[in-house]
Amino acid sequence: MESTPSRLPDYVNGRLAETARRPSYSRAGLTAGIVHFGVGHFHRAHQAMYVHRLLEQGLAREWAYFGVGVMPSNTQMRDVLNTQDGLYTLVLRGEDGTETADVIGSIIGFAYAPDDPQRVIEKIASPETKIITLTITEGGYNIDPLTGQFDLTDELIAADLKGDRAPRTMFGIVTGALDRRRSRGIGPLTIVSCDNIPGNGHVTKSAFLAYAAARNAELAEWVKDVITFPNTMVDRIVPATTAHDIAYVRDHFATDDAWPVVAEPWVQWIIEDDFAAGRPPLELAGVQFVDDVEPYELVKLRLLNATHQAIAYFAALADIEYVHEAVRNPRFRAFLSRFMTEEAAPTLTPVPGIDFAEYRDTGLQRFSNAAIADTVARLAADTSDRIPKFIFPFVRERLERDEPVPLSAAITAAWARYSRGFSDSGRPLEVIDPLHAELSSAAASSDPLDFLRVSSVFDDLSEAEAFTGPYLKAYESIKEIGSMPTVELLSQGRL
Repeated sequence: MESTPSRLPDYVNGRLAETARRPSYSRAGLTAGIVHFGVGHFHRAHQAMYVHRLLEQGLAREWAYFGVGVMPSNTQMRDVLNTQDGLYTLVLRGEDGTETADVIGSIIGFAYAPDDPQRVIEKIASPETKIITLTITEGGYNIDPLTGQFDLTDELIAADLKGDRAPRTMFGIVTGALDRRRSRGIGPLTIVSCDNIPGNGHVTKSAFLAYAAARNAELAEWVKDVITFPNTMVDRIVPATTAHDIAYVRDHFATDDAWPVVAEPWVQWIIEDDFAAGRPPLELAGVQFVDDVEPYELVKLRLLNATHQAIAYFAALADIEYVHEAVRNPRFRAFLSRFMTEEAAPTLTPVPGIDFAEYRDTGLQRFSNAAIADTVARLAADTSDRIPKFIFPFVRERLERDEPVPLSAAITAAWARYSRGFSDSGRPLEVIDPLHAELSSAAASSDPLDFLRVSSVFDDLSEAEAFTGPYLKAYESIKEIGSMPTVELLSQGRL
């Protein structure tokens, strides 16, 4: 059983300011009933925070978190969390200048899987583990963007399935653990995706079933019968931690934390209540349980995540570093409002309790929060995994109804210009995307439509004149007069 010592480590002892609240509960005897893959900024500001809220109420002592890292970049998180006994500081900053700091105590163990894969497999296979949660990014589910199927030809996946070494992928590790649970008669658990993917539970189930079937047909049937994969929707803006954040926490809260987390106060988690082996009473911490997440999910994907993409490339081309700097510009704000109001919101069905105009205005206010200093670069990363999920679905819906998409097409044109690797002023841009080599080559072509001809990303959009027409107009406008003047034209409906 994974448990924690009762003491707090040295990093939170000493001169803690009164505003930095340490856990009020004893961590001695906490049990890790949840295993999480992808312990990063978002998980620690979101899911781990919700469990911490329950622990503060004297609840859910059998539902603490055990974190797992798989990627080489996770070694730093291993070192920090293991040094700090899983503790870290969560700082919430409001636009009005309010600020709180809490030491979060819900993560009681962490393992970097390549160090000891069998330890992780045994942890998941143990009876105390009831839930696995995932924040592995939109691209971490190994789904072919064209076929929508799990890619069994991926090099690491194929090597895991071969079975002549310890598994190295999340799918190999988890499925190996599920096979042990099955053979030992331990029983089911629930796997919960917390990534921004439409129908994330369905996608996760499809991926695990495909992997399990390639490994063992009987295992796949067992997974299909007893493991549940509820859909979820998660929301909180959490920028990457900077050296300034670390110094700020040290200087203002007398807390020598090697990896604090800074986030906005707004937070939301909506889950379908479909758990195979029980769950913590997260509704008492503010989580909303519903029968069907999809309507809520679409609102968030199309009015928040899609709007992040509307910000990213125009802002980057204009050498704007922070999100709030773009959104506080009246021209940019008007452009974003038009995008949400005229192209995204009309594709949504009514959702009880949500007013789309109010949601839009709240979103713009959240984006304007200078206190969290969210970067444009963060929004612009991994675009080929984002725009096809956040924007193109409603673009296709509108095209099928013969409805115009000039703003969505313009956002895509800005992405094409961004993929060339330099801003309007000629400043080099660091483009981070799994398909960057292919996309940058297409973006460098003298024919702007070659970018849309990368079929693995755009499918047949290059053949849709209702899309390519406004795309080319916006592309030429950005090229001739620059991104911000183009944004102004778009905000006024003049392009």
